[in-house]
Amino acid sequence: MSVMSSSLPNSSAKRLDVRTVVCTGMLCAIAYVVMLVSKTIFAPLTVVGFLTFDMKDVIIAIGGFLYGPLNALCISVVTSLIEMVTVSDTGPIGLLMNVLSTIAFVCPAAFIYKRRQKLSAAVVGLVIGGILMTAIMLLWNYLITPLYMNVPRDVVVAMLPTAFLPFNLVKALMNGALTMLIYKPVVTALRKARLVPEHESSSQEAHKRNTIGVTIVAIILLATAVLLGLVLSGVI
Repeated sequence: MSVMSSSLPNSSAKRLDVRTVVCTGMLCAIAYVVMLVSKTIFAPLTVVGFLTFDMKDVIIAIGGFLYGPLNALCISVVTSLIEMVTVSDTGPIGLLMNVLSTIAFVCPAAFIYKRRQKLSAAVVGLVIGGILMTAIMLLWNYLITPLYMNVPRDVVVAMLPTAFLPFNLVKALMNGALTMLIYKPVVTALRKARLVPEHESSSQEAHKRNTIGVTIVAIILLATAVLLGLVLSGVI
């Protein structure tokens, strides 16, 4: 009896580990597909030749909320590596910038949410992640882009407030709004598939009201981001 009892926790842990690996692999695949589709959809919104909008950070953020910032980092690296060897023409520099952008946005949000698993914490985390991503990408574009574009640094400095800053702000706004919109239905589907455990809610009515409020705000933010992207790219 004691042997059987001691083996149960190990067996449960193994099942949980397998489930986490399966779900992480699935999120990597979905993130890659979302990247392909969104790059096609948003191709007319290209700001500079290598600044294109894609939505894979939404899927990676969901993985981070479910399993933590380290999981989000793994999904980001795997997805960006596959992107580099399949459809990207920016090489290792593009890979570096891809990963830096994603982890700057997703990992702080996942860390904050894991510390306090509330809807408000997720929203605050996404806002902080968007601000950090914008600041970090300005710095790294200042450092790396002159080498990549083979232009004087002064040219890139002039592009920071006119191209890189608005692009990253719109991207953060769009990804944050989409994450808030689809997180709940995606997690519900994963729970029905028994890929993630059930989560008990202490006040379902309050949670429902909060979800409706966040959904409305997310729709407004998403519409705003799309309009800003259209203006930034010169479409309207």
